[in-house]
Parts: sequence; C-alpha cells; structure tokens
Amino acid sequence: MINDIYTMKPFLLPALILAFVLASGMVAADDQQDDNEITQFFDSRDIEHTRFADSLKQLLEFQPISEKREMELYLQLAGHYHHKNYDSAVYYSHKTMAIAIKLKEDLTLTEIYSNLGVTHSFASNYDSAYIYFERMQALAAARKDKWNEIKAITMFGFVYMKQGKYHTAMEYYLKVLPVIETEGWINRNVGALANLGELNRRIGNTEMAISYLKQAEEKCNELDEGDYNWNIPQIYNEYAFNYLKNRDLDNAFYYALKADSINNPGTAVNACYTNGLLATVYLQREDYDRALQHARKAYAFADELNDKNLYAYAGKILSDVYMAQQRYPEAEAEALKVWEADSTFIDESRDVAKNIAMANIYMKRTERAAYFLTKYAELNEQYAEKSFQTTVSDLGVKYEIDKKETRIATLENERRMYNWLGFAGILLAVLLGIALFQSKRSARKERQLIASEANLKGEIGERTRISKDLHDRLGGSLSAVKIGLKNEESLQVINEKIDLCMRELREIMNNIMPISLQKHGLKGALEDFCMEFSNLNFHFFGEAIRIDINQEYTVYCCARELVNNALKHSGATTINLQLIQSKRHLSLTVQDDGCGFDEKTVVKGYGLENIRNRVSSCRGKLDVTSSPGRGSEMVIGMKV
Repeated sequence: MINDIYTMKPFLLPALILAFVLASGMVAADDQQDDNEITQFFDSRDIEHTRFADSLKQLLEFQPISEKREMELYLQLAGHYHHKNYDSAVYYSHKTMAIAIKLKEDLTLTEIYSNLGVTHSFASNYDSAYIYFERMQALAAARKDKWNEIKAITMFGFVYMKQGKYHTAMEYYLKVLPVIETEGWINRNVGALANLGELNRRIGNTEMAISYLKQAEEKCNELDEGDYNWNIPQIYNEYAFNYLKNRDLDNAFYYALKADSINNPGTAVNACYTNGLLATVYLQREDYDRALQHARKAYAFADELNDKNLYAYAGKILSDVYMAQQRYPEAEAEALKVWEADSTFIDESRDVAKNIAMANIYMKRTERAAYFLTKYAELNEQYAEKSFQTTVSDLGVKYEIDKKETRIATLENERRMYNWLGFAGILLAVLLGIALFQSKRSARKERQLIASEANLKGEIGERTRISKDLHDRLGGSLSAVKIGLKNEESLQVINEKIDLCMRELREIMNNIMPISLQKHGLKGALEDFCMEFSNLNFHFFGEAIRIDINQEYTVYCCARELVNNALKHSGATTINLQLIQSKRHLSLTVQDDGCGFDEKTVVKGYGLENIRNRVSSCRGKLDVTSSPGRGSEMVIGMKV
C-alpha cells in the first residue's frame, strides 16, 4: 500500500498530506469547542463567586459594623473559599476564629473548626485536619452538643477515607451509626450509610456496599418533601461504580445519568465522580468523543476543588480516553500529572503507571516504558489481595498481538509468578493468623486462670481471717456469757457481755462487707477506714459515682491490704490514701514516707503479686514505685 502511494502521480501526495492536516485540525477544533464550553461554564460560576466575595469584602471595608457582624461576614467568606482557594479559606477562617474566641461564640467556633478540618483534608494536610476535628469534638462535648460531637467523629472517618485507610474509616462510621439512628437524624443517617457503601466498594465488598446503598436510599424516602440530601447523588454514583465493576454498563449508565440530573452546583465532588463515570461508560462503548467531553468536565471539577485525590481520579480517566484515541503524548502527559500528584489512592497511580508505560511502548521509548513497567509491578505487589491476573491481562490486551508475542509470554510468566506469590502469601497469612489466635487464646486463658487463683487466694485469706475472728473474739465472748450464766451473774453483767458480743459481731461483719461500702460506695467506705488511724490521710478528687460492687469491693480490700502492709513493714509516720474517680476511670494511690524497699526482692514478700492479680481480674493494673529509704507508692488504675 505504501509503495502504491509512492507510485501515484505527484499531485496526489500533497493532497493526501492536506487531507491528513485537515482531519487533525477537525479533531483539534472539536477539542477546542469542548474546552470552550467547559471554560464558559466554570467562568460563569467564577464570576458569580467573585461578585459574591467582593460584596462581602466591601461590607467589611466600607461600612461600620459590630464585631459579631464582622465575624459573620468572615465566616461567609471562609465558607465561600472552602473548596476554591486554600490560602483564602484558611485566612478568613482564622479571622473568624479570633473574633469567635473573643466573643465566646462557641457555636461559630465549632463550625469554623469543622471548616478548617475539611479545608486541610482537601489540601492533604491530614495532621492539621485531625487537630481541628479534635478541637471541634472537645468543644461540642463540653457544650453537650451531641450533633456536632457526632459530626466531628464522622469527620475523622472522612479523613481516614481520604488517606485510603478504609477499615479505620469504617470503624468510625459504624461507631456513630447507632447514635444517629437513635437520634432520628435522617439526613446524617443517609450520609453515614452512603459512606459505608463507598468504603465497602473500595475494599472490594460489593454485596455489602450495595446493601448499605439500599438502606441509604430507603432512608431518603423518609425525608420531608422539599428536603435535599447532599448524599443522594453520591448514592447513585456508588450504584454506578458497583455496576461498572460488574461490567453491567447499562445499569451503570442509568445511575450515572440519574446522578447527573440532580447534582447540585454545590456538590462539585459528586459532579466530578458522575462525569468520570459517564466518561468511563462512553469509553467502554467506544464513543470516544463523549468520553473525552465528560472526562474533561470531571477534570475541571477536580481543578475547581483543588483536591489531589479527585485530580488522580479524573486525570487517570482522561489519560485512558487519550490512550483509546491513540493520542499517546497527551495520554502520557495526563498520566504523569497524576503520578506526580502523589495521590493516596494508589489504585489510580497503578493504572497511570500502566498508561505511561504503554504510551511509551507505542512511542518506542523503551527505557522509559521499562521503568514504568517496573513501577507498575511494584504497585501490584502492594495490592496482592487484588487479582494480578486481571491487571496483567488488561495490560497485555492493549498490545498488538502479532508484533508483541515475546512480551506477552513474559507477562504470562509474571502472571503465574504473581499467582503463586499471592497464594503463598495468603497461605502464610492464614497460618500466622491461626498461630496468633491460638497464642492470644492461650494467653487469655492463662490470665483468667491467674485471676481466678488470685480471687481464690483472696477468698481463702478472707475465710481464714473471718474464722480466726469468730474463734478468738466472738467465741471467747460467748464463752464468757455462758460461764456468767452458770455462775448466776447479775443480769446487767450478762447484758454487757451480750452487748460486747454484738459489737464484735458487727465489727466482723463490717470487715467482711463494710456497711458504709454498701450504703455510700467506695469513697464513704475508705473515709470510714481512714478514720481508724491517726497517721492515715484520705484525699478524694472527682465524682463519687457508684460502680460495679465487685470492683468496689476489690479496690476496698486491696486498699486495706496496702495500708496494712505500710503500717506493718514501712515504719511510716504518714500514709496518704488518694482516690480519683470519674465516669470511666478510677485511680487509687497509697503513698507512705517509710523505709521503702527494693522492688526486685521484696515485692513477692509483700503479697503484691496477689493484689496485682486481683486488680487484673477487674480489668485494672497495679503499679509499684519504691526504693530503700525513699518510701513507696502503689497505684491501682482501672476502667469502670
């Protein structure tokens, strides 16, 4: 065919060249027209946004206003620049924050913490985002503002999802979901279910993803007429993602169009994903012109949001379209932008590494192609749980089979190697998991056995002491009563001896289970106990809350034993007993100024190991600090 062209008449060759140039010009013209339409759309929005911002700035600059009104205007500007300009958003947020702190406007401060957290999240400044969401949660908790406290916890999940830590993000959403359902917050319930659907889709759990999406869609039916939920387009997008994964193009296209029909101008994130989905469907249907149009729209929305993750998503799709159109330089250029963006979603990085390699193969840049093929393989190794067969096959299909037989054979060998490595890795993980499970179970049984033995030793000790008290004290007193009756002592003497028996009986019963512990709890019982000794001081901090009776009794008995140890062995002049109690934690400290001891040699002799095990049985911990000549300090801490 080429030879035929060269044997044609001389005037035909320039004509062919001219036709090629005109065809190229038509493609460029179509691209330019699409770019102009997209540019006009976003320019019109930018003009509107600029006018709005300018009007707010004029109010701040030229009109005398109160500090509260100034704060409100700064807050509007911060919200306006929220997804558009990172520096401006942060600047106006800090302006708002300064006034809110001064005026003690906690609700506004909570909102600005939320805005700053989201702004830093989109800029991939995750450490800063965590700081502001922590402040938001703490402030909301102090104000007993459950709505914003739950929102803050949800935003932690959002940040983890942005980082690609899907399982951690899922834990946060599952944590708040019961509270949201109990409170009846339908809009937020829809959002949590939609995000759980997205998270399950991202980890490959399609069935669970669709289950959460259906729940979210059903909740939407409970919304009041006229209410709009920002997550509805997300739900349709997620349906489309799942259908696309299952190669059901018709349903994927249907839900992407539904999302596109209701995307609110403010939901640029959803609009980006929707256009990316439509581009992907058109690409698989080989309608490259429409695919390119929607890929560019997705890219424009990502550019508006200035979000690295969305850049990666949209840039990867745009590169795919250029590859399908055999526009290899443009495909490589868009893929390189994603590669250099250092996205958290390494799935996109893996795909663009493949595109860069393929584009360079077609452009005959073998060294560059080999480099990115190596990167592509390395990324595959990081995601061994996914199907290497599919990813390598997708790479192989794009080769011209008749010209690339050697390379395809190499890829087939790599596929087998990856399959064996994956199988070996899974088998090793299963074996390690079984071993770890057995180890943990054995350790748990051992701890339970030690705790049971400690409780048994404690019970035996208590029984021995009770038996001795009954024999030595009550038994002797009762014998005296008996002898008095035989000797016909006066009734008054007998009554006095019986009163003594009753007092000793009450004392023994009090030692078994103090009445003050039953009536007034741990604080009251320890106060009564400390009053028995002149050199024993009691200090209490926190809230005197009743806790589980087993925990109260264990702490009380351990406190008595620790104090008795100090009285018997330390030679202390002063002993301090301190109890700190809150709704979730309890801490008891016994500190003396006695002779102290060497922890390595004396701890067992003090019976502290038995105390430690008894405390452990109540999910607590005993810490011992002592040295010869410097006194000692014993601290019991446990969750209640």
